[in-house]
Amino acid sequence: MSAELNTEVLIVGAGPVGLTLAMDLASRGIPVVIAEIRRYAEPPNVKCNHVAARTMEQFRRLGVAHKLRDAGLPADYPNDVVFRTSVTGTELTRIPIPCRQDRYSETEGPDAWWPTSEPPHRINQIFLEPILLEHTAGLPGVTLLNRTQIQSFTQDADGVTAVATDLDTGATRRIRCRYMVGCDGGGSTVRKQIGAKLEGTAVIQRVQSTYIRAPQLAAMIPGKRAWSYYSMNPRRCGTMFAIDGHETWLVHNHLNAEEPEFDSVDRDQSIRDILGVGPDFNYEIISKEDWVGRRLVANHFRSGRVFLAGDAAHLWVPYAGYGMNAGIADAINLSWLLAARLQGWGAEAILDAYEAERQPITGQVSQFAMDHAQKMIKARRAVPANIEQAGPAGDALRTEIGQEAYDLNVQQFCCAGLNFGYYYSDSPIMVEDGETPPVYTMGAFTPSTVPGCRAPHFWLRDGRSLYDAFGPGYTLLRFGNGGEISALVLAAQARGVPLTVLDVDAPDVPDAYHHRLVLCRADQHVVWRSDHAPDQPAALIDVLRGAGRVALQLAA
Repeated sequence: MSAELNTEVLIVGAGPVGLTLAMDLASRGIPVVIAEIRRYAEPPNVKCNHVAARTMEQFRRLGVAHKLRDAGLPADYPNDVVFRTSVTGTELTRIPIPCRQDRYSETEGPDAWWPTSEPPHRINQIFLEPILLEHTAGLPGVTLLNRTQIQSFTQDADGVTAVATDLDTGATRRIRCRYMVGCDGGGSTVRKQIGAKLEGTAVIQRVQSTYIRAPQLAAMIPGKRAWSYYSMNPRRCGTMFAIDGHETWLVHNHLNAEEPEFDSVDRDQSIRDILGVGPDFNYEIISKEDWVGRRLVANHFRSGRVFLAGDAAHLWVPYAGYGMNAGIADAINLSWLLAARLQGWGAEAILDAYEAERQPITGQVSQFAMDHAQKMIKARRAVPANIEQAGPAGDALRTEIGQEAYDLNVQQFCCAGLNFGYYYSDSPIMVEDGETPPVYTMGAFTPSTVPGCRAPHFWLRDGRSLYDAFGPGYTLLRFGNGGEISALVLAAQARGVPLTVLDVDAPDVPDAYHHRLVLCRADQHVVWRSDHAPDQPAALIDVLRGAGRVALQLAA
């Protein structure tokens, strides 16, 4: 057995979730080791196609947003979602989404109004992951172990000892860490070893997916190009995504309930029916990417010093693109908590916030996704036989079906609620003040500073995003005459809690900021607010650092 390797945090899995966790920890000076079974830069599956605005906000903070924004589809390629009788057939409706060269400047469209410094970005995982990998691997304090599998681990009062195997040589070594995080996907060995179980709905939809190369297809598609094509006809309903914007495409064939296996239907004929092409059309299958849509959430996200994040903790139908993005939200939530503990200012109990906050949210988001999936299944089964009929009657029918498709789907492709509306409640490191956070849906939300909500975004007078001015720990926003806060600052200093005070100078502050003092944490969620400094500042700081929730009225 090789010599023992020591680190602060061991991350199992170098997919987007594990890499984001490593980036964030490294930005906070925390050494990490990443164990990954694949070879370095081995291409990932063609899965995720969408990086949410909320994720891009975090990537901006981590210094990788512009690298991602410059990759993916061609700069002028529309990110529209179009519904047609087939990919090459008649257009029913279109959801307009700007191409990446216009993403920062576009002011019209269902997601152009969003209050964010970083709009969403359409990019497939085969382009996304290599950028994240190269960026992460070059950071100080990050050790990447490829072709390495964690076989087992044990915990004690001071840390975790994992046994790792080199998959090429068979050699084993011990990795000693303070904390370990399983970001090792739906089949997570970490989840299984801590005894966590996935609970929910095991099968919602089976999807026969095929990654193809078809250089001649783009020229056969009428009208304006699109990122996503929904095909609706009585022969076969499916979805196609543009991957490189030229010749590669991912085709999803949504199987019906009476088609229980991936080989239940003819793959080739299904692809042709979805595309609307005949037997003389030539294409190449690059890979088969079949998958099962589920709604499963682990019954616990933690066992002692071992945590779960991403698909290891939850799996659901990726409607609204909130599979990977929810996993990245896990990583961002957990990373600053781990850093707080490892840097010494966070009490051990600060880590209790991770499961208390993320598990309920993943349950909510997965329910949104499942509900939408069921509505889409119903819509696909209801496609009328005469949808392709020529003439006025067919035109009227297509207009009706198109409007229904738009109304149903604009909320998932322009999902403002899932990006900005979710909130953490009943958290041990927040001070609730009696106001209930506003209800949100997949597509809509109300900006709010209720503790637990994302601090509503605005631009500072100097041109920076509000979040650009946030510190690494807590940031106190002071509006106008926010009063004397020196006692709070001293209380934070006495306990080593990083607190940045930002006297807000901005031309347009959202109406949601009703209080003169709003305290936010590293992941941009509000934790406390008031019109004056707390009467017991040390008690407030103790709550924020996880030293125990206190039964005190800290805000008037």
